[in-house]
Amino acid sequence: MKEQALKRYLLNLPETELDYPFGPDAAVYKILGKMFALCRVDQGQICVNLKCDPVEARELRDVFEAVMPGYHMNKTHWNTVRLDGTLPPGEIQRQIDNSYNLVVKGLNKAQRQGLKLRHAAFFSS
Repeated sequence: MKEQALKRYLLNLPETELDYPFGPDAAVYKILGKMFALCRVDQGQICVNLKCDPVEARELRDVFEAVMPGYHMNKTHWNTVRLDGTLPPGEIQRQIDNSYNLVVKGLNKAQRQGLKLRHAAFFSS
């Protein structure tokens, strides 16, 4: 996945906001103020930090060379994924969706319900 396609995919998730709190080289994607993705370029390669269930995080690291413990993140709950072309088609999107949904689950009840009401078509699938 190329940088512009990644950005487009992330911004198409309901109510995603793009911010640069760590400077212009680290794009942070948030849902209702909570980060679910952080994108940066490392040695010419796009990397994205994504939230993940701890068990799945370890499994993904074992299966994919491009997946490693989250850079500057809680390594139990975050992975860094290098977009080097080695992940199977759709895998990066699956991991992004998973990260987004984990963060949505962590929102308070009113935020979750409001989000799901405003974007019923997205959350019904």
